[in-house]
Amino acid sequence: MTDTKNPGDKTLSVNPPKTLSLKRPVEQSTVRQSFSHGRTKQVVVEVKRRAAGHEVKEPVAPRPPQAPAPQATAPRPAAPQPPQRPASSMLLRTLSDEEKDARQRALSEARSSEAEARRIAEDEARQRAAAVERERQEREAAAARQRQEEERRRQEDDQKRRVEMAARQRDEQPPARPAAPPPQAREAAPAPQAPAPQPTQYYGRPAPSGPREFTSRPPMRDTGARPPRLDSRPPRSDAPRTPRIDTTAPSEPAVARPARQAPSANTTRNRSDDVDVKAAFRRPGLSAGPGRGPAPAAPKTPKTTNDKPRGRLTLSTATGSEDERTRSVASFRRRVQRMTGHRASDVAKERVMREVIIPETITIQELANRMTERGVDVIRLLMKQGAMHKITDVIDADTAQLIAEEMGHTVKRVAESDVEEGLFDTPDTDETLESRPAVVTIMGHVDHGKTSLLDAIRKTKVVTGEAGGITQHIGAYQVTTPLGTQVTFIDTPGHAAFTAMRARGAKVTDVVVLVVAADDGVMPQTAEAIHHAKAAGVPLIVAINKVDKSDSNPDRVRAELLQYEIQVETLGGETLEVEVSAKTGHNLDKLLEAISLQAELLDLKANPDRAAEGTVIEAKLDRGRGPVATVLVQRGTLRTGDIVVAGAEWGRVRALIADTGAQVKEAPPSMPVEVLGFNGTPEAGDRVAVVESEARAREITDYRERQRRDRLAARGAASGAGRSLAEMMRELKEGAGRKEFPLVVKGDVQGSVEAIVGALEKVGNEEVRARVLSSGVGAITESDVTLAQASGAVVVGFNVRAHKEAREAADRAGVEIRYYNIIYNLMDDVKDAMSGLLAPTLRETMLGNATILEIFNVSKVGKIAGCRVTDGTIERGANVRLIRDNVVVHEGKLGQLKRFKDDAKEVVAGQECGMSFENYQDMRAGDVIECYRVEEIKRSL
Repeated sequence: MTDTKNPGDKTLSVNPPKTLSLKRPVEQSTVRQSFSHGRTKQVVVEVKRRAAGHEVKEPVAPRPPQAPAPQATAPRPAAPQPPQRPASSMLLRTLSDEEKDARQRALSEARSSEAEARRIAEDEARQRAAAVERERQEREAAAARQRQEEERRRQEDDQKRRVEMAARQRDEQPPARPAAPPPQAREAAPAPQAPAPQPTQYYGRPAPSGPREFTSRPPMRDTGARPPRLDSRPPRSDAPRTPRIDTTAPSEPAVARPARQAPSANTTRNRSDDVDVKAAFRRPGLSAGPGRGPAPAAPKTPKTTNDKPRGRLTLSTATGSEDERTRSVASFRRRVQRMTGHRASDVAKERVMREVIIPETITIQELANRMTERGVDVIRLLMKQGAMHKITDVIDADTAQLIAEEMGHTVKRVAESDVEEGLFDTPDTDETLESRPAVVTIMGHVDHGKTSLLDAIRKTKVVTGEAGGITQHIGAYQVTTPLGTQVTFIDTPGHAAFTAMRARGAKVTDVVVLVVAADDGVMPQTAEAIHHAKAAGVPLIVAINKVDKSDSNPDRVRAELLQYEIQVETLGGETLEVEVSAKTGHNLDKLLEAISLQAELLDLKANPDRAAEGTVIEAKLDRGRGPVATVLVQRGTLRTGDIVVAGAEWGRVRALIADTGAQVKEAPPSMPVEVLGFNGTPEAGDRVAVVESEARAREITDYRERQRRDRLAARGAASGAGRSLAEMMRELKEGAGRKEFPLVVKGDVQGSVEAIVGALEKVGNEEVRARVLSSGVGAITESDVTLAQASGAVVVGFNVRAHKEAREAADRAGVEIRYYNIIYNLMDDVKDAMSGLLAPTLRETMLGNATILEIFNVSKVGKIAGCRVTDGTIERGANVRLIRDNVVVHEGKLGQLKRFKDDAKEVVAGQECGMSFENYQDMRAGDVIECYRVEEIKRSL
């Protein structure tokens, strides 16, 4: 098929010979290749011959340690001798001794480097072999553990299957038939009752019981034949082999792959049989069938020590690999999933219906988690309803309820305010209730002797320490009466600004004592106290004070109380009355007796063995002790260490201080105490409750703080939202000329600050109003001064002083700080300051009239009106009006007033004079000039 053309020896030529070189001799030849359809192709083939002197330098490849003794490669034939050159060619010179020594040294160094490389390669081969052996041992150990686990699971499944089958047979067996032997007996029955064992196909799967017909199949490639070895190892003795017919049904297949087994010559398989064989191969440990015992495991074919890591399975690696392929971990997992998971997936999973707690707003992700559903299912349901959402979107409670009910879950709606459930007003059983002291609030008009009456009862002198002789703080005291009972008194201020304090006192009290001065009668704050008592629904006791004075008239007080539907006992009513004198102590015992009688009628009881509840009477910020709240305990017992919540503040009770100043460990019902330990100053009137943990306290206070911010935001939004543009422009126009008096208010207690701010808001009119920028409890700080400086406000301190740093900052910034201890003085000064912002009232005073007789033109001066004063006087510099035909033509000032040639200060009636106006010349004879003076009158609020 091919023609070869060898050129042979080259002929001599006249060309000069080529220079000697170390290049290897190369022989070229041409080969003609023939193809089908008469096509041919000529190619050039080069044959490179190796020089004889260089064969010693060729390194010998190291043989693998496990390879047998036969040589891997055949000996190379000797290279042909190069053709003889003509005599004219140059000859190589003889090597010198130095060159020979250099070559010998190079050869020895090459041999040593080759030996070193061979040693390193052998070490690496031994390390790889050791690593492969360790991996093989680990795989064998893992496979052994897996076989044990599979055997245990198989035995459990067989036991369960036998129990179910026995139970099913017992249920199906008619009662007339004799009882079948128990499952244990059937299991223990020997195998000879069964027919002769049938040969199994592959690895534990039983063969068909009857004769099996096999269809003819075209001859196929012998896939079981092992490819020739690339190394020098002898071929395996078990290849090729016939399919193994195992009657003992082994529980573990051999390691050798079934794909390399040669099929029997007289056996054909269809596709279903192949699938069965594959499935049987992937299920080691499978039982041979019911009634058969566990089969012995087939021994594994040991692996060689030169196993290489598994690579990608390709045709070349499958047919030409020199080692056996084993099952991977992923394949094993898939087999286990097919054995167990598919059976479980055949049975539809039963959905678990849950009770889903839905707040006011919830995200789709959170809703899906609470329902244990996928978020995509929830979004798909929303899309069906026409709503496009992301998984992080927030939906309302109604939408979340519809989704949960659509998915079959039950819904429990909760609100954010549910954190306060069970915090207050938990009912108590009658068995746990015990008697408690009565809480009595003293109310009345200012300077009617309320605090003096309490001092006479308590044998104290509180009134002497009051600034201005009036009470400006609410106080709480506990007194032991001569009868041995305890009574808690709450003293309220009588000033009109302390309405909120009186209302708080009426809410927490059991009995109200209305103090009315016998020499003054019923006053506005007395009527207000009556209204508070009626609103609280508490009984009223009237104490007519100052009966020791000469001008006292108790009957007048009784008569005036009838106007407010208060009918005392002396007039046939039901309201108790006592004529007392705080100065002399007259009838104080009768007043206490009346209080005890009223408390006995009320039958006041409380449970002292529960968590404490109460009300903040007053709160302040002490520089040394921090926030201090005066709390009246209403139910339960308050102890040191309890975690309390009051409004938006919480804390742990550090100390309890009684009204006498002594520290106590606990406070029973109806006892007022000062509580230390709040993290902030609570609002006066906030309810106090003891909670079980700090987490609950934080949760409640955070909710209340959010509510407070929402109210403030809503209040701010209400001033600008929901109104038309015309209304907003009108308000801006009306308020454009309205002036504001900014203030920063700091007080000693929360109640006083509240009263001052409420009174300031009422001061003002359409032109000026007070604006409280900031209010708080405690001393004046640098931040207050900075705020006042930025807004041009005045800092007002009520019973407090400024820190040293605040005073220095106020001096540098020029901020005015005013201190007060009486609310009257504070309100008067604020009113005076606000009155200075009011525009003064202008009032006109008529001076006289004059008639123009003649108009004179004077050069460089202008027109001069010659006039006669008809009535009154005309004064120079006064305001004038020019009236023509009873119409005011001009209003201005009188520029010059002269009598004859001299300037005159004033001209009386009946005299003639000359007048000129400022910036006006249009005067005519017959016009009337009206002269008047404008007076400014200062206004006040």
